[in-house]
Amino acid sequence: MGMIAERGLEKLTMAALGHEVGMSSGHLLYYFRSKDELLLQTLEWSEGRLGAERGRLLAARGTARGRLDAYVDLYVPDGHRDPHWTLWLEVWNHSQNAGEDARERQVAIEGAWHRDLVALIAEGVSRGEFRKVDPDRFAARLRALLDGFSIHVAIGLRGADRERTLGHVKEFLDDSLG
Repeated sequence: MGMIAERGLEKLTMAALGHEVGMSSGHLLYYFRSKDELLLQTLEWSEGRLGAERGRLLAARGTARGRLDAYVDLYVPDGHRDPHWTLWLEVWNHSQNAGEDARERQVAIEGAWHRDLVALIAEGVSRGEFRKVDPDRFAARLRALLDGFSIHVAIGLRGADRERTLGHVKEFLDDSLG
């Protein structure tokens, strides 16, 4: 992930990666079949770690809003070239030509984030912490907002940074769920 974030996919070669991890490029291709498969498996590994962290945050005691803020904090990239988000951007870029298996695996990753968010919003609505919204529709819109801001942060768009993004999202949540 560090090499992808540092160099981007276009400059990442299997030979350079093999050298970094002490393997030949042929050995890497034996296990991963292609650079795209390597990227997707790396993303699945990273998402597994984030999914465990997300599960801990969502299972914690506290208000639904507090846990929603923690979800947003976990979602938004740390800054320009955040390794996880750089990897996501590379996988998304390659998904136009991806096979059905790869697309299904991406849907599974996206679906886990969505299901957790829907459940959290539904809980907040049922407890009266949030105004009545359709949790699925609200989650879809919130994730689109988060993706848009997060892409700007991850690519280092001038004027887009993590703190400003978190402020925009907090204001949106206050206005929409308050």
